[in-house]
Amino acid sequence: MYWHKIGTTDDLVANSGVCALVNNQQVAIFYVPQNSEPVLAISNYDPIGKANVLSRGIIGSIDGKLVVASPLYKQHFCLSTGECLEAEAIQLPVFEAKIDNGNVFVSAEPKAITALA
Repeated sequence: MYWHKIGTTDDLVANSGVCALVNNQQVAIFYVPQNSEPVLAISNYDPIGKANVLSRGIIGSIDGKLVVASPLYKQHFCLSTGECLEAEAIQLPVFEAKIDNGNVFVSAEPKAITALA
């Protein structure tokens, strides 16, 4: 797997998102330091609002799932699976993300999309 360094943890804001260009695609990276996986990454593209805005959404939790609410029409996207909670047929690409010695890395390609139960 090829990793892109997008910055350091100093470039992130706790419980918020930033956008980075990874392999010519916009990726929304969320930093939730209290989570077991402190950095999570999904596509920045909101397919319902048809705009690259998800990094500006509000992080929350619904039914035990860590989600971001789109700033446009307020649909909730699971940060682990990319699933849209209000439109189950929609699933965003999800990227591996990690912190290594204070540096933040995102995988060059999204994880394979799995069928949602």
